[in-house]
Amino acid sequence: MKILLLEDNDKLNQTINKRLGIKGYKVDSFTDGQKAYDAIENGYNCFLLDINVPNVDGIKILKKIREYYEEIPVIIISSTVELDIIKEAYDLGCNDYLKKPFFIDELEIKIEKLCKIAKDVIEFDKDYFFDFKSSLLKIGSQEVRLTKKERLLLNLFLTKRNEIISYAAIENYVWEGNFVSLESIRSLIRRLRKILIKEYIQTVVDTGYIFKI
Repeated sequence: MKILLLEDNDKLNQTINKRLGIKGYKVDSFTDGQKAYDAIENGYNCFLLDINVPNVDGIKILKKIREYYEEIPVIIISSTVELDIIKEAYDLGCNDYLKKPFFIDELEIKIEKLCKIAKDVIEFDKDYFFDFKSSLLKIGSQEVRLTKKERLLLNLFLTKRNEIISYAAIENYVWEGNFVSLESIRSLIRRLRKILIKEYIQTVVDTGYIFKI
């Protein structure tokens, strides 16, 4: 997958670039808005755009992207809290908004969800199927309708299978950044474990969990 990254903070740009490179993505990274603007037509599967960048801002770039591509996902990464600008970004067709500072894990999850997983139904084991859109989990002939938080947690595990997921990453993705107690996270884990039957979810002491397949 080929990604255009526009972020004028050199350190953050390099951090994102390195992490996505490890995941196997090809990243064209820019710190200057004009250069990113000129590269729009180079065939990308996903765009990551900061708003306040030199020369051409992210909103203008988003508008230009939508003139060329209606369906390619665009994720805004910005420190702005101005509601008018955020609303304009959504009106112009951004798919998601991530406020700085953020966990790189959270950005990875959004990319996996919006840019990489083409199928809504994921088969993750023999006779195990998960439909993210309908929140339906199928285990053989049994069907289970998951709650919103169960659905988000399972999606997080499936996009990061066989990797350690920290408590903070779960809090940020499942509770959308709102504070939650450790006991609430553990309670949700217990519910999902009971639903899944098999022991996919393993505890990593003092850190979080790992979804082993």
